[in-house]
Amino acid sequence: MKFGLAVMNDFPPGVVPADRIAALREQVRLARDAGMSSIWALQHVLGNLPTLQPLPLLSALAEDSGEMTLGTSMLILPLHQPVTVAEEFATLDHLANGRAIAGFAAGYRDNEFETYAIDKKSRGKILTEAIDLIRQLWTGEPVSFSGDFFNVDNQKISLKPVQQGGPPVWMGAGPTPAGARRAARLGDAWILPPAASPEKIEASLQGYREERAKLGRNAGTFALRRELVLDNDADRARAIGAAARDGVTKAYGEFNAPDKQGNYDHLADAAAAERVIDQSYIFTDPQTAVEKFKALQAQGVDHIVLRMQWYDMPQEQVLNTLELFRTQVLPAFADK
Repeated sequence: MKFGLAVMNDFPPGVVPADRIAALREQVRLARDAGMSSIWALQHVLGNLPTLQPLPLLSALAEDSGEMTLGTSMLILPLHQPVTVAEEFATLDHLANGRAIAGFAAGYRDNEFETYAIDKKSRGKILTEAIDLIRQLWTGEPVSFSGDFFNVDNQKISLKPVQQGGPPVWMGAGPTPAGARRAARLGDAWILPPAASPEKIEASLQGYREERAKLGRNAGTFALRRELVLDNDADRARAIGAAARDGVTKAYGEFNAPDKQGNYDHLADAAAAERVIDQSYIFTDPQTAVEKFKALQAQGVDHIVLRMQWYDMPQEQVLNTLELFRTQVLPAFADK
């Protein structure tokens, strides 16, 4: 089992993100020294929270990250020109000496697609075509590509990635049969959103690996995002996590939800938000966290990406969670 840290790169209104860079660097260094495996940053544009875009931020954090991989969770690929994406991830791969991960997703917010003049109904097809083109460009060889959305005539990118064939592609998608098929077909890994329940994880993993087998591929990596607050008092941890997560949940809830299948009810419904806190988020004491992570490991989860900070949660609390995670949780998953 591997663990990653998702840094907070969307901040409360009124915060100047430049003032938070030192704190993010400190978190990354502590995660590195604790033995965590990866660093992640999210993307939204035109949002209601000041957001540091993920590729520049990850590039800035590369020097602090040691041997950890650096990934986007997730880059909204249909909003981007794939040639630019191929070049920029190749750049990150060089800055991180071959440790980049390309986390891609289809996106869901109406305002993003409307402003970019992109038909949201076509985002799945755009995503598929873009990934195909990006993978070809990452070979470093001249590419001729004729698609419905993108065309390249015997061109090659200026910078071949360090990793042979380019960074691994991790697909972000909700815990649905369609998400499983898309992730199995397009990605090297599937990363589920943090609200996914244990029951949805079980069904998703089965569907994902069945689809990979049909395609003649290996099992792939099955990853999961989780929200984490640790305190030696479990009730206090829950209260701290619920209060901080409530702020960002309300902010996200001002936009349309990703689907209508009940996976994101917590963005608009207070009772659903409480259920998600108890069934999916890990706001508890270290020993209970170990038990929850062990249960996820038993289900077949390979990599857990942990977000430890939201909205107005202070740096001191994040550092407390990181320290408890380092000293009381990670040792339970050390290689024997």
